[in-house]
Amino acid sequence: MSDEVNDEARLAALRTYQVLDRPRPPVLDELTRLAATMFDTPMAAVSMIDRHRQWFAGNVGLADQETPLDVSFCATIVPARKPLIVPDATLHPRFSSYRNVIGAPNIRFYAGAPVIDREGYVLGAMCVIDDEPREVADRQVDALSTFAGQAAAHLAAIRSRFQMAQLGDHLARAAQREEDLVATITHELRTPVTSIQGYLELLAENEELEPYRRLIEPIHRNGQRLVAMVDHILAGTRPHDAPLPAPVGVVDLNDVLAAALRSCRPLAALRAEPLDVRIGPPIRVRADLARLAHAFEQLLRNAMLFTPGDRPIIVRVTGRTRPAVEIEDCGVGIPDEELPYVFDRFYRGRHARDQAVPGVGLGLTIARGAIAAHRGTLEVTSDMRGTTARVTLPGAG
Repeated sequence: MSDEVNDEARLAALRTYQVLDRPRPPVLDELTRLAATMFDTPMAAVSMIDRHRQWFAGNVGLADQETPLDVSFCATIVPARKPLIVPDATLHPRFSSYRNVIGAPNIRFYAGAPVIDREGYVLGAMCVIDDEPREVADRQVDALSTFAGQAAAHLAAIRSRFQMAQLGDHLARAAQREEDLVATITHELRTPVTSIQGYLELLAENEELEPYRRLIEPIHRNGQRLVAMVDHILAGTRPHDAPLPAPVGVVDLNDVLAAALRSCRPLAALRAEPLDVRIGPPIRVRADLARLAHAFEQLLRNAMLFTPGDRPIIVRVTGRTRPAVEIEDCGVGIPDEELPYVFDRFYRGRHARDQAVPGVGLGLTIARGAIAAHRGTLEVTSDMRGTTARVTLPGAG
């Protein structure tokens, strides 16, 4: 392995983040899930490059918590300090002989960008992986670098909380307790469900079991719903006095919205009238990309759930005075007497109850909390013609 990987100063810096051999931080798992959705890949990871292994501090779709460096694509990024794109690993002179290319998880496409901390050390890489060959555009490589920057900022925040907790800071200890609790619940639930879903996928691929596919697919789909629901409830029931993470990096507001729209594709595909998305030139904001995208996702889902599929929904990104996103629908609207309560936890209006609209009444609560953490505002207005949600954020300058 290269001298850069084994550099003692880099390895010492890596250990100060205290993510090796610990439960994965939820924020990094959220980031990898968003990256996998954004790039439409089944696997993504935040890979920390140790002396003899890579440790997945954030992970979606990969069965292992760590792998040796002799099968690590990410390790090659440490000395290069720049993104690595491998369209088809079976054709690559170096990677084609790797065990994880020849066998499971059968890596074909790999794209990774370096995770570089404030001191200039390359801690590892943010990567997305597919078992089918593919190409990426320059714009997507830039977006992956943005994700890597977010990972570095999250790691810095994690390290700061540990350091402050060691000094006895109350808020830091509260944040760390909350993150440890969420990490434990997430691990204890998602790990067995992910294993079950993996076996279901193997069963679905077995031609002899074709007659039973109609039974297998609903089980798989409901497993995904179970994990999503627990994540949703954890996000929406965060204690009022628990500190929310501050915005962690500069991102393009259009990229944040694009990530949210990707997450909503299954619901949008059911509509006869596609979403009318009007993006603008790059608008820079300081944001936790995953948290802010999740907020937009809640607003988009609300608009689609309460708007008949043949009526328009307009999504605008503007930056004329301040960066803003507007989601305007032509749905059922919110009665005046219900509007003051829409941000309350678990509140569901009469229409949602009568029509059995999916949800537990946490979407707007989650959205407002995330937007407030970004020092922004969420305003919801409504009449019989529909509802408009307007998010206003401070600029990056």
